[in-house]
Amino acid sequence: MATATGLLDDLAGIGRDLTGGGYHRLAWERPTLELREWFAAEAGRRGLDVTEDGNGNQLAWWGSGDDALLIGSHLDSVRGGGAFDGPLGVASSLAAVDTLRDAGFTPSRPIVVANFTDEEGARFGVACVGSRLATGVLAPERALSLRDDDGTTLAEAMRAGGADPAAVGPADWLASIGAFVELHVEQGRALIDSGDAVGVASAIWPHGRYRLDLHGQGNHAGTTAMTDRHDPMLTYAAAVLASAAAASETARRATFGRVRVAPGSTNSIPVQVTAWLDARAESEEALAGLVDRILSDTRRAAAGHGTRAELTEESVTSAVTFDPGLRDRLATLLGAPQLPTGAGHDAGILASRVPTAMLFVRNPSGISHAPEEYAEPADCEAGVAALAEVIRELA
Repeated sequence: MATATGLLDDLAGIGRDLTGGGYHRLAWERPTLELREWFAAEAGRRGLDVTEDGNGNQLAWWGSGDDALLIGSHLDSVRGGGAFDGPLGVASSLAAVDTLRDAGFTPSRPIVVANFTDEEGARFGVACVGSRLATGVLAPERALSLRDDDGTTLAEAMRAGGADPAAVGPADWLASIGAFVELHVEQGRALIDSGDAVGVASAIWPHGRYRLDLHGQGNHAGTTAMTDRHDPMLTYAAAVLASAAAASETARRATFGRVRVAPGSTNSIPVQVTAWLDARAESEEALAGLVDRILSDTRRAAAGHGTRAELTEESVTSAVTFDPGLRDRLATLLGAPQLPTGAGHDAGILASRVPTAMLFVRNPSGISHAPEEYAEPADCEAGVAALAEVIRELA
């Protein structure tokens, strides 16, 4: 019988940055293609029937028919990410299947292990692309036109990875799913503070990704007086400080984690700065207010620097409250605390279509999206045991 940590060990060398210790597993690049091969092989080793929809989502079926119980997560990562965000859910799902089979359990409904593609959105800028396309939340034409930093479109990347972009769109398999339970490493400290190995998600904060374009006047760094400059980098600095102040005052979240400077010359004043804002809040109204304030403060700074600021919404996900009946049932079953999260997940996308719940496994570092992300082996196995118990209860 495989363990979750043993399966994770099998993946340890795929997409790893040996200099920084993190993982670079971006959608449709070589490491994720290797991970897809690993998933298909592990499913085949268990006699599961592997199917793939037109969006690249992989599904491994234990049984067939309708009203299936979907489990699983994703295998891609952010740039420099940790080993547990996503893969723990996939590995735990396979290990839970092993646990149940070894115990002689026969499910009363099909069990489906999923590997959703491009959950992080690290390459093309939109999170949960695979689940958004499958549910019809993301239009195929928009998805296929998304570009990475090198100008490669999603359509081109899929084609290079052996997939047919013409098949992208709402997935037929979704009609056969009766419920979804996603296991995930916790991306915070709630379970550290409560002393529990496993928790149940109560809700996901609404969150959005926005592109901020700051336009200025390129010029010579050595000959242009400071008072004569129209430097968009100064406006960008003001935007970062404004976002930190606005979020800190309201216990919300605002992060500029990616920036591009043109022309990118050390001895030139930039002509344009493009930065991406990740914003999260407890409600849609609070999120809109947070973003409006950041933009207002940025435009005020732009006026003072003689630059111009434009904000474009790239994706916004509404608040998700997980199915109360399923959520409360699982929390009672497991004796586990309920906790909200500010992180987005495929479960948050599917929650609008099927009853959905999430299990969290304790992360003693309290760190995620970084190499220090971790889960103790004993906690990983507690997560597998909890997921197996959930399958027994629901199937």
